[in-house]
Amino acid sequence: MPPPAILRVPDPRLRLRARPVGAFDADLARLARAMLGAMYAAHGRGLAAPQIGAGLRLFVMDARWKDGPPDPRVFADPEILWTSPETATRSEGCLSIPGPPVSVTRPARLRLAWRTLAGEPRTAPFDGWEAACIQHEIDHLDGILVTDRADQGGQGA
Repeated sequence: MPPPAILRVPDPRLRLRARPVGAFDADLARLARAMLGAMYAAHGRGLAAPQIGAGLRLFVMDARWKDGPPDPRVFADPEILWTSPETATRSEGCLSIPGPPVSVTRPARLRLAWRTLAGEPRTAPFDGWEAACIQHEIDHLDGILVTDRADQGGQGA
């Protein structure tokens, strides 16, 4: 079965705020697997459920697979608990926005709370590309696109 299609701007569903997951069941696990398949097929590091037309607060991430072994992660109902005052500027692309990446400045570190596919609560700190990816995907859950966050001065390298 092919991975689901990734929505692209200007699809209005990308601007909707996602709803809480609710049911932690086999359907959610299938959705997460499909999202991981779509993310890897598109050579991405993260993918939020709204990007495939599922309006749930769910995202998948593998911020390291391009530089090492795959490490797929699934985050349901994520919530950022803390962000560092220190920031980092990175060049971010988006699977829903064709074209060159944009320069975005975000907190360099964060602490995240989320639920596993079984509904179990988790918290952990993240930094580097993982922190940037988490913030990018949570923006998708809130209907915010990376171009909304682009630094003045425009395109990244």
